[in-house]
Amino acid sequence: MWFLTKIKQFLYLHIIWITMFIFTIINIWLINTYFRNWTDIEPQILNIMWISIVIFQTLFLSYIINISYTSPIKKLTQNIKRTILTKEKIEFEKTINPNITYINTFFIEFLNSFKNIKNDFLRWKVISSEVELAKEIQEKLLNKKITPPPSLNIVARSKPMWEIWWDSFDIIQNKDNYYIYIWDATWHWVWAWFIMVMVNALIEWMTKFFVSWWSVLVKTNEILKPRIKANLLMSTLLLRWNEVEKRLFMTWAWHEYLLIYKDKLQKCFKIKSGWLALWMMKNIEKLIKENEIKFEENDIVVLYSDWVTDAINSNDNSEIKERFWEDRLVKAIEKAPNLMWKWYKTAQGVFNNITLNLSRFMWYKPFQVDDVTLVVIQYKPKDYIETNDFNENIFNDESVITEWKW
Repeated sequence: MWFLTKIKQFLYLHIIWITMFIFTIINIWLINTYFRNWTDIEPQILNIMWISIVIFQTLFLSYIINISYTSPIKKLTQNIKRTILTKEKIEFEKTINPNITYINTFFIEFLNSFKNIKNDFLRWKVISSEVELAKEIQEKLLNKKITPPPSLNIVARSKPMWEIWWDSFDIIQNKDNYYIYIWDATWHWVWAWFIMVMVNALIEWMTKFFVSWWSVLVKTNEILKPRIKANLLMSTLLLRWNEVEKRLFMTWAWHEYLLIYKDKLQKCFKIKSGWLALWMMKNIEKLIKENEIKFEENDIVVLYSDWVTDAINSNDNSEIKERFWEDRLVKAIEKAPNLMWKWYKTAQGVFNNITLNLSRFMWYKPFQVDDVTLVVIQYKPKDYIETNDFNENIFNDESVITEWKW
């Protein structure tokens, strides 16, 4: 079978030369058989005969060339035009010449792929414009002008992995209460964006009618639970600061630890959040609560999304990949420098130190695989002067050896 296939391929590849050879043999045979006595034939008839044979042979060879080369190439040219101008799928046709068949096959596959790429590109342009719109809506929601409470210093940044966020933070004011919260939506991309927009709008509206985070969270969960798929959850950590009473309250739903640095003890403590995420159950009023956190002058609280502690040591020379984890984060808070000539830390100083420790841990090669959000809040000391605080633009300073950019 293999031998026959090879013979067939050989015949196809050399069809023109074989045809010419056969025609030449036929001509010689005809002449030798029927025209042995050249003297018996008039010269004119002999010439006509030769001319007829040559014409016939030429036409036949032209036909062979056409079906072997010219016609397939012309068809390929037409297919290229159809690919550019229409949406029709190009069908493959075999030719008697295997080489041309291979070339045709390649180009047909390429053109069909090109058509898919073209369609994907057009769809991508539509999706891209929609993503840009989503990004614009999100930025207007999240990057609004935030007025921090007079008694607190707040340094907060959120950096998306892609164009749109699925975790972030917000600060909402209603009379004497300031609602500070951070969230992280499970799954990513469009669903996370959609959930984030709904929750952000709903919470801002509800804080106008309810004082406690407990009430806001219970009502938000009750309204959105029937409208969100069961596998799309959201974790959140919420703080409420009453500016008149100078009291801090905490509510949570399946988020990371709340870290609080107690200035008097020079120590950072972890407060565990609850196990229940939003949308797990319709009625969560008995499963969450708002607790008061003892928050005194010079104290600092830190809220963060999971990428901070999940950041991986990206040293190429190390075989063991480690995560940053909470212990390193706590150490970064405790080791943050005090303000010059003062005995206390500031929100900006703690934020800077966490960022630098993260960057150093990743060997100055930050590889972000998730959104990252970090919020640092300080109960402002009485003698605090903003101009004496640490520089918030430290990461634009070329003398700082880090590639981390917020």
